[in-house]
Amino acid sequence: MLYPLSYEGVERPGRRLRAGSRGRSTRRGARSTGYRIAAGAVAGRGGRSGEETRAGAGDRGRGGLAEGAPAAPPPPPPPRPGRPPPGGGGGPPRDRSRAETFAAAHGVERTHGSYAELLADPEVEVVYNPLANGLHGPWNLAALTAGKHVLTEKPSASNAAEAEEVRQAANASGTVFMEAFHYLFHPVTRRLHELLASGELGELRHAEAMVAIPAPEADDPRWSLSLAGGALMDLGCYGLHALRVLAPWAGGAPHPVAARAGERAGAPGVDEWLDADVLFPGGATGTARCHMAYGRLEMSLRIVGSRGEATAPNFVLPQLDDRVVIRTADGERTEHLGTRSSYAYQLEAYAARVRHGTPLPLDADDAVETMRLIDACYTAAGLSPRPRTAP
Repeated sequence: MLYPLSYEGVERPGRRLRAGSRGRSTRRGARSTGYRIAAGAVAGRGGRSGEETRAGAGDRGRGGLAEGAPAAPPPPPPPRPGRPPPGGGGGPPRDRSRAETFAAAHGVERTHGSYAELLADPEVEVVYNPLANGLHGPWNLAALTAGKHVLTEKPSASNAAEAEEVRQAANASGTVFMEAFHYLFHPVTRRLHELLASGELGELRHAEAMVAIPAPEADDPRWSLSLAGGALMDLGCYGLHALRVLAPWAGGAPHPVAARAGERAGAPGVDEWLDADVLFPGGATGTARCHMAYGRLEMSLRIVGSRGEATAPNFVLPQLDDRVVIRTADGERTEHLGTRSSYAYQLEAYAARVRHGTPLPLDADDAVETMRLIDACYTAAGLSPRPRTAP
């Protein structure tokens, strides 16, 4: 279920105005609260540097990692995922001493020698899964079956059928499952939604997202079909999700009407780039473009209404560029929404849900709908949905 306007677990900062060269510029800040999450780790290739995050007042919980790194902001460009063992087995690809070194460097309380050992630890309440795409589904299922709360990197599974299994496991476990679309919790995206909700932009007419990065190395798991790789899986899911959550202002969720893709040389079936055109029930159109061998980092979102438009130059990593540029008949202005990490906002909201039952804008139902849209875009582009990876 979508809760596009519910950000109850996130601090809503005030704002102050200052003059800008081409109009008005707004800056927003936020305060942090006091709930601390400590993370456990298993040996593996790290993807993100560790940090302790304060996310709400009250007691303390532990999180486990399905790879060697806590949920913390990655440096640009997006980090390389950890390499799984051959066949995606349950043991980590590196020895335990590597995990212990990482734990000592980042203040992690304990280490585990395997993913199975981590899931068997009764003191681990939450598992964060940043493995290669093809291992999201199997280890999300394993963690949910073990009764853990799960914060998973996107997408939640390799295809819609596997995402449905994950949803069923989440419902059966009664724990909190969320796909890590962290951008949705940042004031940049919230502001774009506010501009539509307030009527300042008028009725939604068109939306376009572009998410692109320079090419990862040739042996990166993102180029592996058997590990559910491809530009749409790794990058384009952001653009498609950003269009999906515009449903309240577009008469419902979009469906694809056309798509085009280019395969990676030497990697049949793996999309180096993919463009998808979608149509909303209310008549608005949308385009989601992604490219995983682009000349630069680009992660923009533009929303066009009947009275004006708004653009976020970097909606995925707003901590690098917090601008929202608004153009209406009254002129142009730039609002600065703050460079606090979108990952910090996400973790605060997730902790509030786990500890206090505060509603989230993301859940297992939403993850299934996103995966269905991804599969449909692959099919429209003449490619097959990703195969699932054996655990």
